[in-house]
Amino acid sequence: MEELSLHILDIVENSIAAGARHVEIRLYESRKEDRLSVEILDDGVGMSEAALRKATDPFFTTRSSRRVGLGLSLLEQAARAAGGTFRIESRPGAGTRVTALFQYSHLDRQPLGDIASTLLTLVTGNPEVEFSYEHRTDDAQVSFGTEPIKARLGGLPVNSPEGIAAVRRALENITEPARSRFRDVLQ
Repeated sequence: MEELSLHILDIVENSIAAGARHVEIRLYESRKEDRLSVEILDDGVGMSEAALRKATDPFFTTRSSRRVGLGLSLLEQAARAAGGTFRIESRPGAGTRVTALFQYSHLDRQPLGDIASTLLTLVTGNPEVEFSYEHRTDDAQVSFGTEPIKARLGGLPVNSPEGIAAVRRALENITEPARSRFRDVLQ
């Protein structure tokens, strides 16, 4: 994977496969601190201590649909290649938190990529899940959540044509104003 947004997509899909009904995605970019943080929190089934110890082993997976689990190991590799760290916290029945820290200015740090498309894919592909997204920089913050969108839709699913249009409008609200404030930060 060449963009962090694709790592986020993969990790969140793992969260949903683990029964998550609420997923939070938090990004924090600080040029002042020379740091980029990607954090994904879910309320899925969580992992046992044994599974947690093996979670970044590419040849370990709890899924029966495939024999390898590359998502966490690739994100860990990307963070470490960019002078950062990687951490997973999880407990059975309490969900999972994945945190990847990157040196912002590191030559090998992958670009963020198309977060809006990643969110659109996740939200419309998983209408039963509540998503929240927060993106902070040194001097700005944008956020997105499915709860208010679903309330405005009045029972229409977010993957209906009207729902998809509402999600797209909400995502434009977080990316277009942000682009004028962040300029190249979101790209």
